[in-house]
Amino acid sequence: MKIRRAEESDVGVITEYNCNMARETEELDLDRDIVLAGVRNAINDSSKAVYYLVEIDGKVVGQLMITKEWSDWRDGVFWWIQSVYVHEEYRCRGVFRGLYNYVNDLVQNDPEVCGIRLYVEKNNKLAQKTYQNMGMKETPYLLYEQEK
Repeated sequence: MKIRRAEESDVGVITEYNCNMARETEELDLDRDIVLAGVRNAINDSSKAVYYLVEIDGKVVGQLMITKEWSDWRDGVFWWIQSVYVHEEYRCRGVFRGLYNYVNDLVQNDPEVCGIRLYVEKNNKLAQKTYQNMGMKETPYLLYEQEK
């Protein structure tokens, strides 16, 4: 298992995995062109996001995206894990654990980062269990949004 930062040549597979994730977890069919543009923008501007990928035998089999949020309460940055996806043939084989541990090591060695956060769809019990098994704790916060 090789873990690396995504590059421009990975835009296609990341787009595919993002669309698969939305379909599998929320039954949403995303506009592929918009997702493609969003992925490309993130890869070309790390201030927006950074993707980390897992390769096995040269094939990308898993991904996650990191975005950053400043916390004035902690005088530090939270890394938000988003766009988590593991190819169905490679699930329950330690792919996410490898990605999470890799990112957590980066966090532990960066004095500016104060923690890791993520959000998960309410009915995605399998993902919730996975995150709990990684040592993450459910927070008392609810997520609200207003789309433009």
